[in-house]
Amino acid sequence: MRLLSITLVGALAFAGAPAAAATYAAKPLAAASGHIVARDINWSCGADGCQGATQESRPAVLCQALAKQAGKLDNFLVDGRAFSAAELDKCNAAAKPAPNKALAAQ
Repeated sequence: MRLLSITLVGALAFAGAPAAAATYAAKPLAAASGHIVARDINWSCGADGCQGATQESRPAVLCQALAKQAGKLDNFLVDGRAFSAAELDKCNAAAKPAPNKALAAQ
């Protein structure tokens, strides 16, 4: 009975512990500066790219949300792990289109 109580207390303590926030970094192809709020993350962008942290567990969704606002990304890292080329291509498919300068000149 005592072992059961200790196990139960340990399980409850673990369940109540907050999840650690993942860190994210991205480098837009076009320079971005300032703050971008996209989905569940507040990005801080500067010359070295954009950084942020959140407990959101869907990196692909966060990548697409940033790409929609900042444009295509050169890279996207989650806790230091870079997205593969295929993951980055899928993310960049959500990017806002670059303005067509030929159409804008007309």
